[in-house]
Amino acid sequence: MNATESSRGTEIEAIKQVVAAIEQSQRDGLPDEFAALFRPDAIWTTDQGRRLTGREEIAAFTHQVLPGAMTDSCTTYEVVHVLFIRPDVAAVRVRQRYLTGDGQPIGNEGSPLYVMAKEDGQWRLTACQNTEVLDS
Repeated sequence: MNATESSRGTEIEAIKQVVAAIEQSQRDGLPDEFAALFRPDAIWTTDQGRRLTGREEIAAFTHQVLPGAMTDSCTTYEVVHVLFIRPDVAAVRVRQRYLTGDGQPIGNEGSPLYVMAKEDGQWRLTACQNTEVLDS
């Protein structure tokens, strides 16, 4: 493995940690921790098509829907592909699965796409689109 491949592997691991933080903040119902993963000027389109602009609007929405949402279920996130647009910008495709408390699938999967940017050494969510996968 050369230095470039090693560096790329390190960045992918850092991106996976952000995705793990998304999962953890949702599982634990922590809207502030979730919102902190976004850039201040981020955009996010929910799986219902609602467009949110800016961390403040994302946080307000998340405070409405997240607390208590995972009482009887959980959502898992798996990074399935990372495309580096530049060394500090990546498009990240994720497999999102909704599960009952005992691990059984609920409904359709999701296929979020997160465009992330690295700023001050941290990967941040920049432009995100959640999409339900019909008949998954």
